Amino acid sequence: MRLVTPGNSRAGYFAATAGVAAVTAALKLFGGHVNAATVALALLLVVLFVATWWGSRPAVAASLLGVLCFNFFFLPPHGTLTVDAWDNWIALIAFLITAVTVGQLSAHAKRRTEEAEAGRHEIERLYEELRGAFERASHAEALRQSEKLKSALLDAVTHDIRTPLTSIKASVSTLLDELRAKANGGGSITLAAEERREMLEVIDEESDRLNRFVEGLIELARIEAGEMHLRRSWGAVDEIVAAAISRAEPLTRQHQVRVDIRDEMPVVRVDPRAVSEVVFTLIDNAAKYSPARTPILVTAACPDNHVIQIAVENEGEGVPPALRERVFDKFFRATRDGDAGDGRNPKGTGLGLAIAKGIVEAHGGRIWIEDGGDGMATRVAFTLPVADAGAPPGVGPGLLPEGSLPPRHDRVL
Repeated sequence: MRLVTPGNSRAGYFAATAGVAAVTAALKLFGGHVNAATVALALLLVVLFVATWWGSRPAVAASLLGVLCFNFFFLPPHGTLTVDAWDNWIALIAFLITAVTVGQLSAHAKRRTEEAEAGRHEIERLYEELRGAFERASHAEALRQSEKLKSALLDAVTHDIRTPLTSIKASVSTLLDELRAKANGGGSITLAAEERREMLEVIDEESDRLNRFVEGLIELARIEAGEMHLRRSWGAVDEIVAAAISRAEPLTRQHQVRVDIRDEMPVVRVDPRAVSEVVFTLIDNAAKYSPARTPILVTAACPDNHVIQIAVENEGEGVPPALRERVFDKFFRATRDGDAGDGRNPKGTGLGLAIAKGIVEAHGGRIWIEDGGDGMATRVAFTLPVADAGAPPGVGPGLLPEGSLPPRHDRVL
């Protein structure tokens, strides 16, 4: 806001005096060629100018000085302050009222403009302060999240890389020791064929585990970087689920896998491989965290015409409500330092559900965990848009393509 100081107040009075004097002198040069209306408008411009730049008090001074000049130089009898005709009195009074009013309004408008400008500067200052505070808070939160991620990554490396490497190293060292002993003409290390086979299986299994961990890291990095490219095509839910169950057969040998897919399931335009990976991950988790010889239920339904819902349920202790959101964080495992509730310590990388969430959300769906039904402890479900528009030939709205596999109902694998 522009402050009215003694210095600029004096400048305003000077401008008022000089402006009225200059306009009066200029009008007098025209002699009788100007009328009272022209004089009044010219002097009002001076008042308006002074009010705009120096405020109301210099504008009032300009109004009073303008009245005196108007009367003295332009109203008969000229050269005196006497007013003979009553209509001149009306003109003079009207000019004074108009000049003062215009000056006050102009000064008020100028003041409001300055206040608005000052308010804008104050808002900008507060905004900058808030932005700075937010950036500092965001930086602190980023540091906290970074430290949390470092701890999680270190924990993952400790459990999911060091453990298989230790197993591989132990097996390879034992096999090499036996070979060296034989090469040196004997020795105390003699392994049976079954023992060598078991060690080779350990090496193969743990190598696959390491490979899955690295592939999971790469896939998760692509998802977080927004570089996951879906290869969408029209497919049947039945086939996607069947592919996942077939792939998971080595993991579910000690469980009964039951499948319930509703009639007339719609075709979906998705990346079948990626969606099958999500179903496989949910089945894998269900097998890890449920007791042996317990059922695993895979269901697929269409709650409405816009989405399909696929879910996997299993028995066991379930996931506490407080952890149901966190289990989708990378490297998080609810039983990292414990067991599955029955003495088992499931192997895993803590990446599967994070990748599954990324795949589902990339398709425009969502994934969540809830209590299971009919004796099941945990139900992990996800939805996907149907996207019926532009369905391929031979596909009715919400129906399977002609010639596709028939739906499976309560099938036990």
